[in-house]
Parts: sequence; structure tokens; C-alpha cells
Amino acid sequence: MPTTKPPTTTPPTSTPTGESRVALVRRARRIDRLLAERYPDAKAELDFTTPLELLVATVLSAQTTDVRVNATTPILFGRYPDAAAYASADPAELEQILGPLGFFRAKARAVIGLGQALVERFGGEVPARMADLVTLPGVGRKTANVVLGNAFGVPGITVDTHFGRLARRFGWTTSDDPVKVEHEVGGLFPRKDWTMLSHHVVWHGRRICHAKRPACGACPVASLCPSYGAGETDPVAAAKLVKTGPPR
Repeated sequence: MPTTKPPTTTPPTSTPTGESRVALVRRARRIDRLLAERYPDAKAELDFTTPLELLVATVLSAQTTDVRVNATTPILFGRYPDAAAYASADPAELEQILGPLGFFRAKARAVIGLGQALVERFGGEVPARMADLVTLPGVGRKTANVVLGNAFGVPGITVDTHFGRLARRFGWTTSDDPVKVEHEVGGLFPRKDWTMLSHHVVWHGRRICHAKRPACGACPVASLCPSYGAGETDPVAAAKLVKTGPPR
């Protein structure tokens, strides 16, 4: 089976919080269990039915919201049903469809290049291996892990801005480098849990543990978080900061 493991290194002998490695692992897994209880419906928030649709939607989601992407992709997917259609797309027509997403010219070029690469090198099919996916234009480890985990069932950790922020707040890592975060957090959890862990953490980052003003007083993992107090701790005030869905 294809894997998505980042480059392996020796597990660290110390932890970001100074707790023992065993204590860190236990606390991290307890956080994930509590987040799973809070977000039982956690999943990818981009709408898709095929690996290609998810790949394209994920590429388009850069510098915009999933909500905007989901509002655009029904027309896009209906007009371009396969990689060959993207490869031969008229740039002006594609730009018009992608206009609401911003950076539409660059995104149109990216999608056309993606379609061409899939047709030329992979028979028009989205490959199910990390090593192949990251060779595609506009596809890095984050996008590859989204596709592998949600379209192919291959476990992977998706380190977006939310995941990286929360991993540091939780004391799972001190790194700002996505690959290092992926590796260090991955070492705390069973591989089979990586994809759902990503969803739990990202959903929490979008709904409660905000970048500028986290709702600490409404957080289900407050007692396990070394960063508790970075945001609003009053339960009533914190409850007003909680979002019920992805940012719009």
C-alpha cells in the first residue's frame, strides 16, 4: 500500500513542554479523543466525488475559503469532467469561472498545467502515491496528504495553517516547518489515525482555537492545553467567539 510518511528521523529525547515523551503521547492522544467527541462529523470541507475533483478543489483553495471553492466547483466540475478537459481548457473561459476565488489567472494556469501533467504522465488519472503527487504543478505535501487521506484512504497529516498553529499551542511541536510538524506530530499518533486527526485539529482551529482570539473558555481540551489563557477564558464571552462552520 502507498505510504505518506515524511522523512524519518530519530525521535526527540526532549519534548516542547518539558514533559516526558510518554506523557506527551498520552496527552496528545487524549486531546484527539476529546476533539473527536466534539466534532463527530469532522471531514474534508471541500465538496468532491472523485480524486480529481478533490485535487483540483484543494489546489484552488489556496488563499481563499472552502466555502467559496464549494460555491464555484459545481460549475467547474460540470464543465471539465476529466484531466483531458482541463488540459485543453480555454484560459479565458476558465478564468471567468474561477473569478470569484481571486488570483483567477494564476489558478487557471495551475489547473490547466495540472490537467496536462496528469494526461502526459499518469494517463489522465490522479496517482495514489505521495512521490508522484508532489511532482504535479502546484501540489505539495499538504495537498497530497489531503488527496491521499480523503480520496484514497491512505493516512496522512495535513499541515495547513490551522494544524500548524494548534500543534504548537498544544505543545506537540515548536517548529514552523510543515514537514517537521508532520513528522513530529505523526510520531505521537498511530498512523491509522493521521487523517482523522487532521480533520479534528483543523475543525477545532476553524471553530474555537482561532489565530487572533482563541475561545479558551469554550474549549473542550482546555485542561490539557499548555497555551490555555492565550485567548478569552470567560465561558460566556468565549462562547460568543465560537464559530459553527468554516470561515466564510
